[in-house]
Amino acid sequence: MAPKPDPGRRVVADNRSARYHYAIEDTLEAGIALTGTEVKSLRGGKATIGESYAGPSGNDLMLFNAYIPEYLEANRFNHDTKRPRRLLLHRRQINKLIGATQRQGYTVIPLKIYFNDKGRAKVELGLGKGKQLHDKRESVKQRDWDRDKARLMRDKG
Repeated sequence: MAPKPDPGRRVVADNRSARYHYAIEDTLEAGIALTGTEVKSLRGGKATIGESYAGPSGNDLMLFNAYIPEYLEANRFNHDTKRPRRLLLHRRQINKLIGATQRQGYTVIPLKIYFNDKGRAKVELGLGKGKQLHDKRESVKQRDWDRDKARLMRDKG
């Protein structure tokens, strides 16, 4: 059975392909600066972060290429759907992530967008390196073997 979701988190968008394309070594939680219509649209649950990434812009860390659709009930004050959004982190965390991307070849990938128990929009970021094709094949092989092993144990036991 699938694990039960955390009652304090309401996941809005999930980047399921990130763990396939990247070897995630570290994760951290970041706040995200949103406008009012973006929050309303996120509560509808239709965001997409499959092609998004985080990177430096000046002294800040920004979330690029994340798609949050326009809020239908808004008027002319609606937001741009793919605008860069500022990530809210401590300066030490920002410097660590920027240093890892520039010096060591890491990539900062958003894994999830969710609302925490206080109702604030958060982004779970992963720090990882891109996988080669043979690494992807190995992870698929390992996943298939784990599935077969669980099936055998369930049928036998």
